[in-house]
Amino acid sequence: MKSKVFKFLIFFFVFHLNGKTQNILFGTIKESKKRNFIEDVKIFNSNDILLTKTDSLGYFELKTNVDTINIYLSKQGFSTLFKTIYFKEKNIIEFDFILSSSENIDLNEVSIFEKKSNDFSSEFLDDIDSKSIFKAKKSELIITDNKSATSVNSSRQMYNQTPGLNIYETDDAGLQLNIGGRGLDPRRSSNFNVRQNGYEISADPLGYPESYYTPTFESLENIQIVRGAGALQYGTQFGGLVNFNIKKPNKNKSIEVITRNTFASNNFYSNFTSFSGTLKKFSYYSFYNYKKGNGFRPNTDFNSNNFYTYFNYNFSEKFKLSFEFTYLNYLAQQPGGITDQMFEENMFESRRHRNWFKVRWLLYNIQSTYNITKKTSLSINSYILNAHRYALGYRPRRVDTPDLFNEATQSYSVRDLIKSDFNNFGIETRFIHENKFFFNKEVFLFGFKFFSGENLTEQGPGSTGKDPNFNFQYLEHPGYVNQSKYTNPNLNFSLFNENIFYLTNKLSLVPGVRFEYIKTSSNGSFRVINLDNAQNVIENRLESSDEIRERKFLLYGLGLSYNLFEWAEIYSNYSRNYRAVTFADINVTSPNFVINPNIRDENGFTFDAGIRGDYNKILFFDISTFYLFYDDRIGFIPKSFTAENSIVPFVKNEKGNIGNAVIYGQELLINLNISNIFKPINYSPRMYRNKLKVNYFINFSNTESEYVDSGDSGIIGNTVEFVPKISYKTGFYLNYNKFSSSIQFSSTSQQFTDASNAVEGDLSGVIGQIPEYKILDLSFSYLSKKIKFEFGINNALNEYYFTNRATGYPGPGILPSPDRNYYFTVQFKI
Repeated sequence: MKSKVFKFLIFFFVFHLNGKTQNILFGTIKESKKRNFIEDVKIFNSNDILLTKTDSLGYFELKTNVDTINIYLSKQGFSTLFKTIYFKEKNIIEFDFILSSSENIDLNEVSIFEKKSNDFSSEFLDDIDSKSIFKAKKSELIITDNKSATSVNSSRQMYNQTPGLNIYETDDAGLQLNIGGRGLDPRRSSNFNVRQNGYEISADPLGYPESYYTPTFESLENIQIVRGAGALQYGTQFGGLVNFNIKKPNKNKSIEVITRNTFASNNFYSNFTSFSGTLKKFSYYSFYNYKKGNGFRPNTDFNSNNFYTYFNYNFSEKFKLSFEFTYLNYLAQQPGGITDQMFEENMFESRRHRNWFKVRWLLYNIQSTYNITKKTSLSINSYILNAHRYALGYRPRRVDTPDLFNEATQSYSVRDLIKSDFNNFGIETRFIHENKFFFNKEVFLFGFKFFSGENLTEQGPGSTGKDPNFNFQYLEHPGYVNQSKYTNPNLNFSLFNENIFYLTNKLSLVPGVRFEYIKTSSNGSFRVINLDNAQNVIENRLESSDEIRERKFLLYGLGLSYNLFEWAEIYSNYSRNYRAVTFADINVTSPNFVINPNIRDENGFTFDAGIRGDYNKILFFDISTFYLFYDDRIGFIPKSFTAENSIVPFVKNEKGNIGNAVIYGQELLINLNISNIFKPINYSPRMYRNKLKVNYFINFSNTESEYVDSGDSGIIGNTVEFVPKISYKTGFYLNYNKFSSSIQFSSTSQQFTDASNAVEGDLSGVIGQIPEYKILDLSFSYLSKKIKFEFGINNALNEYYFTNRATGYPGPGILPSPDRNYYFTVQFKI
């Protein structure tokens, strides 16, 4: 049977490769005021030959054998509209045209809209997009409208066709995004340069690159992902770029309102309401998202408010200016981590009812774009971040220790409080120009970035109560051990250049270089407090710390692209990477680990090579290999220590530079549009536009890793942390008329969490193996004109699993992942 299927696919592939595909253009034509369909609109070619005309429902369809066709639309009482159609990238194109009445012609309101293809839920990034160069890079464009479970921010389903990603799944509300991959720690996506509409949104891109704010998936138009090669244009991180593009204003209406209400397991409720519209040269988009719930474990209540607004004004065809404001505020109770034994006995257990986490994020952004000529443009993108994150909790090294109430003092024990405030300013300018290179084209991009940030971090005694009281209690607890206060100014200046040299119609070279100047400082103090056996303070002294780290270096890279066919590209890319030591690496005091005082920056390189393509909207694929070299990788190693005035050693985890590591493997994505395979020869888009559509995808990665050098014994030859050898996702997407559904199966093999490759967990739950897990997700939706219903079951097989051993807050210890949960969403569109 398998042999017959394989022969059929080979025959089908060869048949289509050698056959000439007929090009088809179809769509509808409406009038601009009330959006009513227009009957009997005639469509002519440039030789004034009538090609077709619309029917009573405004529908048209025409077929041609040429790759480029010039048409114009004509009907008495309406303005004439001209358009050039290119069939080079795809042979079936859908357009919706809007005609203005000739009685009151306003050329600025004549609009043409190309609908995004629904054949696949992901695409490759264009050579040039958003004033950036993506040619010859391992990249992906995630189309969020085609994804399920957006109302509960399910990362597992949003990134289901991104090979090689490793995701922490620790809550059922999607409050934070935790993605890594290729051996990169997923914690708060700290190894990616995370952006929103092109500007950075993490706490501090170099000093503290953790993302406490992530745009709700319901607000997104798409997500751009570029692997390690993104370091040349966007920053030094090994992971590359993740850029969230929020939806843009509706160009056809003065006001459009969309409201979505979601009800889910564990008393989860979410309301997402957006407003959008265009008034001549002015356009806007705003949303408000409210979330609350109890979580799937005890002590996991949360409340979140997220507001975003965007204003754009087109001063002319060449110059536009936009302003954005983002506000996020949430308070979440944290159930704490557990040990391996606790997980086996009851993964829902929580022994922490006084741990809290609070985030406030304020982002301001101004972007301007000036198209100097059709081939030359200048963009300026500036932003301000004012934010804080406060962590409060009882966090002993033994996470199974109960948090008991002291009857004698009528209070609980003192809680550890860490408060971090961030004040950042950044500006990035990009100049892009296209010109002739010998007989072909060249694209030149030059940019610079300036960043100035200040992070104030203070750690000390919190209150002894149960409430979320984020005030320090120094007077009440002068002998509290973990006390420190640091100011961390950060200065970064970068110059970068990338080019595309189209050497022939098929071969392109993409060289790039980036100069970095980084200055990070840490000015502050910490207390050294020693206690006797009765817990009395016998020493209390203040130690000052004043550290400055200054670096200047070049990152460089080279990409190669060869168009094997019109529908297939061979690509490869080599890029240098760098990761600076963060404030969290050197400042935070924890009972669960110590910091090596000689900790230093990481550097290395990423190499990608593969073949990708989109064959006739039937087969979408990307098959590639990668090699990542890590020099001075930072991680954890259990080590033996001896306390002052003691001869008894104890074991504690040390965070420092473990050694050099290599990570390499293969990544595969295949998306098959089964319904397009069986379209009849005389395919009519109108006839089949509402029929059954079926997609099947496979996302597979096989990753190997090894420490090749280390100053610590027992490390060389070990597997690198956060590297599951096998990661596999597969699923179907079905659509029939207004009904759609999807089924997805995910499997991730076991992985280690420290360089010693410890399998058994320790008393803190921090060190140990993360076992293999397999997850099944189901979703269904029904769409009418103005109402949409969505229903889903996440983790339908009710797998008990975990993806994260937290080294600190919100742990420490194992953080279990959600069990089976349900959600229901109803959407109204006005």
